[in-house]
Amino acid sequence: MNANLQTPTMDNLSNAHERKTMYKPSLQSLHAVALAAALTLCVTASMAQAPQPPPPESTDPVKLELMKGFPPAPDKVVKLSTILKYPNGRWAFHHLRELGPTVQVWRGDDAPSLRREALQQMESLRLEDDKGVAINLADWQRATYTDGLLVLHKGAIVYEKTYAGMAAHEPHALWSMSKSFTGLLATMLVKEGVIDANALVSKYLPELKDSAWADATVQQTLDMTTGVAYSENFRDPKSGIFQYLFAAGLVPAPPTYTGPRTIPELLVTIKKQGEHGAGFIYKTVDTEVLGWLLQRVTGKSYATLLSDRLWTRIGAQDDAYVWADPNGSQLTSIGFNATLRDLGRVGETLRMSGRANGRQVIPESVIAEIRRGGDTEKFKANGQAMRAGYSYHNQWWIPHDRDGSFEMKGLNGQHMHINPAAELVVIKLSSHPAGDTSLTHNLDRRAFAAIAAALRAQ
Repeated sequence: MNANLQTPTMDNLSNAHERKTMYKPSLQSLHAVALAAALTLCVTASMAQAPQPPPPESTDPVKLELMKGFPPAPDKVVKLSTILKYPNGRWAFHHLRELGPTVQVWRGDDAPSLRREALQQMESLRLEDDKGVAINLADWQRATYTDGLLVLHKGAIVYEKTYAGMAAHEPHALWSMSKSFTGLLATMLVKEGVIDANALVSKYLPELKDSAWADATVQQTLDMTTGVAYSENFRDPKSGIFQYLFAAGLVPAPPTYTGPRTIPELLVTIKKQGEHGAGFIYKTVDTEVLGWLLQRVTGKSYATLLSDRLWTRIGAQDDAYVWADPNGSQLTSIGFNATLRDLGRVGETLRMSGRANGRQVIPESVIAEIRRGGDTEKFKANGQAMRAGYSYHNQWWIPHDRDGSFEMKGLNGQHMHINPAAELVVIKLSSHPAGDTSLTHNLDRRAFAAIAAALRAQ
């Protein structure tokens, strides 16, 4: 699931396999449509005309007293089944581990790395909104329902602020930013020769020999150019995205649902449609295949790999965590949760071509491969006009701009923006009422550019 506008043909991706009625629509399944509308980041173009969102201050979970008291008042309780009934998400996105099964990503025994602080007043920086009206950085944060913003310049924290009752030490849901972490781990294993990017996925996962990935390569899966009969169309209760959410345990399945109840069970049922390698179509299930693959070849869980390969190497201050499905399978596409500063440490390590705390913790070749980007022509297949010039490579968003920036993106406004030329890292965690971050894409990019220009001018 991702913050993309969906090409109109995506509504027609479901083939006879996906049209099988796995459950009868009910009031509960219709309610799931509303939940998935927020969870689903790959949405249809009609979402571009979303209704006017509520004033941000009216959705503040502290002012609304959500989950306040022992016990909270019945109308203030946030449950897993209601986390996306806005504004419940403004509390739930940084309390997700209180609502369901998660797995720890251990930070290790080392002392947290220190970040030099040279805090600046940046709220008054000017930019234009989508209507050409001048606003400042504070207006941008408010308008995009920011929960936390961190700006690093040359490794120094120059701006940091949290909102909506989120403490700096609280891990926030990253949603599809998780995919970029999975892509980073996979790229490491490819560079080490543990995974052959040109090999068929079924070489590593024979369980998928009768699935869509039977004749797909690892690289096609990394770049989401696989031909898969799977649609993230939240308007259709029979769309594949609903099976994914039910299997992930993030949306309660209707009583009549008889489909897969775990992620591996779901993946083996998905069939091929179209040709692999033809064009980029965003699919959450591609990332789950990669997550399964990298755990298979290493014999380690996703959370352990994140700990061993990143969290214990970057001087993380806090443990992170990963959401698990009802059978304990860790969600490698949308399940990662981490704190603002630790994400800043990751971003700074990537900006420095893999160096952290005076040592090379990620091979420079891994970062270079990600930044190389993918095929901009194939990217057009997903119909993302607002991201003209972008490509998608190894689960990363590559703008191909003059500064060589590269990005993670996630549902409801999660961002990691790395600008090597400006020596800049921006982490933005949000709980925007619209899941589709294409609605704020242009505004966010202008804000990142304004920050970069101000820091360059110093």
